[in-house]
Amino acid sequence: MILSSIEWAKYFNTLELTLDTIRDVKLYQNKKGYRFSVDALLLYSFVHLRRTGRIADLGAGSGIIGILLARKYPESHLTLVEIQGSLARLAEKNCVMNHLEDRIEIVSHDIRTIKSSQLKNNSYDLVVSNPPFRRQKTGLISPTDEKAIARHEIKLSLQDLISAAFYLLRDKGRFCIIYHPSRLVELIDSLKKKQMEPKRLQFVHSNLNTEAKMVLVEAVKEGKPEMKIEKPLYIYNEDGTYRDEMKELCRAY
Repeated sequence: MILSSIEWAKYFNTLELTLDTIRDVKLYQNKKGYRFSVDALLLYSFVHLRRTGRIADLGAGSGIIGILLARKYPESHLTLVEIQGSLARLAEKNCVMNHLEDRIEIVSHDIRTIKSSQLKNNSYDLVVSNPPFRRQKTGLISPTDEKAIARHEIKLSLQDLISAAFYLLRDKGRFCIIYHPSRLVELIDSLKKKQMEPKRLQFVHSNLNTEAKMVLVEAVKEGKPEMKIEKPLYIYNEDGTYRDEMKELCRAY
């Protein structure tokens, strides 16, 4: 455990939190810090394995993706890696609140130095990540550290992330990531340089008339070259309401 129950109670009382619900998951989030977006749901939905034993989420935030995957794969065990202590503590609290503390481990560690952590090499079936995709000198930097670190490559580069995923994955293990389309060429090039073969790709659009806003990619460690391009995913109807597939994704079990 990151904090004892007494330490957590003291820390918890200093935060301004909201209690949110998505699908059948309850989640505490910092009202003024980093909060999950639809990207987390898209990445969760993109994972299509029949079964998986060990899963790692790199840059887990407050734990939403890991918790959803734990529900999706009830026999799995998960490790959520988060460098920011404030988010790691929230992830721990959220796992307990959703009765998953026996299957989910929270590790507060710098992904760039994953080899120095207690996590074992070649031991995970699946690694997922919703990483920062904005370079440091692009866009507005958030005034709060939680948001800035989660959105901009302040503490984690794409190459660092892929190296960590390669280190953790067993042979033929899978890595699923959501990223910005403007950096897709860089993403694929970085994956292939690390013997991570892109196998599945899906573009995400706001609606039928917009260019892609995000891209989902699945890569296989030391896999053979061959890629499947899935049909695009559209989030909104023309009137701004969620499309049926998004309604289903947000609906509770």
